[in-house]
Amino acid sequence: MSALYPLFFTPIPKERLWGGDQLQRFLNKSFQGETIGESWELSAVSGDVSVVSEGPLKGQRLDELIEKHKGELVGHDVYKRFGNDFPVLIKYIDAQKDLSVQLHPHDHLARERHNSFGKNEMWYIMNAEPNAQLIAGFAKDTSQAEYQQYLDRGAIEDLLHYETIDKGDVFFIRTGTVHAIGAGILLAEIQQTSDVTYRIFDWNRTDKNGNTRELHTELALDAIDYQKRDNHLVNYTKIANQRNSVVSSPYFTTDIVPVNGKLSVPTTTIDSFVVLMAVRGDTVIEVDGKTYPLPFGSTVLLPACLSAFSLQANQSEVLMVTI
Repeated sequence: MSALYPLFFTPIPKERLWGGDQLQRFLNKSFQGETIGESWELSAVSGDVSVVSEGPLKGQRLDELIEKHKGELVGHDVYKRFGNDFPVLIKYIDAQKDLSVQLHPHDHLARERHNSFGKNEMWYIMNAEPNAQLIAGFAKDTSQAEYQQYLDRGAIEDLLHYETIDKGDVFFIRTGTVHAIGAGILLAEIQQTSDVTYRIFDWNRTDKNGNTRELHTELALDAIDYQKRDNHLVNYTKIANQRNSVVSSPYFTTDIVPVNGKLSVPTTTIDSFVVLMAVRGDTVIEVDGKTYPLPFGSTVLLPACLSAFSLQANQSEVLMVTI
């Protein structure tokens, strides 16, 4: 019998210039600080590896568990593909102010320059102030030369595509896409395991010491997708008590599962770990006759060796992430 069970990890707070206190106030995180922008829920990024918070494996690191349990934890196909590298980074993000305009390099460029994965990412909007906006790509097809002209004259904002967003919206941000989360947005983020970001514009602001943040304008030039794309906002259907596909990509797959009552989820056909993010309401997970609370704003890793699990709630929604 496997020693593995549903694994909860201690969230890692990240203070950010643009952060606020919604992770504490809205998601009940026990963080200290008024500018916490990110809660890293599940991470194998070097220097920020998640640690199990409950049960017999309490205190063990995610990378140690993968090295020991291999495919039993992450899935045999996943282990063949990624080895001891955990392929996704799971976060909640609170943007009290606008994030910088930025992009992430694709896999080949990230590996060549930074020995890292690229960073395709998905956003699920959990809450948004009225008329909140985010940036996703360019407003028109452009070129490196034209982009550089806009940048040089301080008019890059005029070249960007703005989306007014609402609660429940989903965006898939591909590598090379210039983007920025706007002020007044709380979201769940699923991304490839990477902390490589090229910042190209930071609204001319300074930190508490009066310093501007580093820009990566030269590195960004050959990493940017200069075409206008209309596929950032994801259209999806949402039917209660079933898995509704939201994003299916070579990097990760995400379903949204609205739960009202009890729902059994077989996993025998999924050769992958399952990450569950509680993006609305409280849910209870049942595995092998044992129940585990999944409160709003929490995250759990279900090992691949589990053959099935069930979800029970009165009007909740869960994001289900697999590879």
